[in-house]
Amino acid sequence: MELGRRATRRNEHIRSIITSIVSSVVLALVIVVGLKMSPGWPRVHESFFSGKYFMSSLPHVLEGLWLNVQVLLYAVVGVAILSIVIALLRTSKSAILFPLRMLAILYTTVMRGIPMIVILYLIGFGIPGLEIFPGRIDPAILGTVAIILGYAAYVAEVLRAGLEGVHPSQRASARSLGLSVGKTLRLVIIPQALRKIAPALMNDFISMQKDVGLISVLGAVDAVRAAQIDVAQSYNFTPYVVASVLFILLSIPFIILNDWYSDKLRKRELSGGAV
Repeated sequence: MELGRRATRRNEHIRSIITSIVSSVVLALVIVVGLKMSPGWPRVHESFFSGKYFMSSLPHVLEGLWLNVQVLLYAVVGVAILSIVIALLRTSKSAILFPLRMLAILYTTVMRGIPMIVILYLIGFGIPGLEIFPGRIDPAILGTVAIILGYAAYVAEVLRAGLEGVHPSQRASARSLGLSVGKTLRLVIIPQALRKIAPALMNDFISMQKDVGLISVLGAVDAVRAAQIDVAQSYNFTPYVVASVLFILLSIPFIILNDWYSDKLRKRELSGGAV
């Protein structure tokens, strides 16, 4: 009986895969045929999908993408540090930290309500206008600061939800074993919270990975700005497609990782295991 059920499940799985492949191919053919039958397709193809301009702009856009990667790496570290501090302040019950807790609440409320591009403008043009620092500040640095300040508010709220989602008995058990408050947070609370919110954090990371392209509005020559320069020189929009393809390729590994980990957590929960 068990062998028969396994064979049936295997056959159903194979049929499902074949059906998915066939439906995907049919959909792709419909899209391709629909595009090619459009009256303006030849003009759109030449303006956005020119092989000549794709290859000529690829080195410049790829060089600009390296700046995006650098900004992303620094931003991830900055967001991680700032968001943890904010989340701990939000979850703190100490009366002494009440002013800081209110400040953290105000910060997350305000920053989550401002569009990222506006934060970039405020930081990118506001800080130099204060004339606190001598000389010209690198736009990439200002863009990194803006990304950190903007995304720290979102990630802090995700972390806060994870910290508050850990059952109070975990904290009480750790304290009863003699662990200090700091060790309880570091060894017991934070690891459990991170496992619960890992998919949400990964989604924020993927969003941040895309938004680092907005630093181009400050004049930083990243992938988007490099594409704009090539478009201005060639009057062809293919460099924008090049930048889009590179950003997609950069995000695919993390999207796959996020889907895999989310599926793993879901299976663990359904099987009754500890998350």
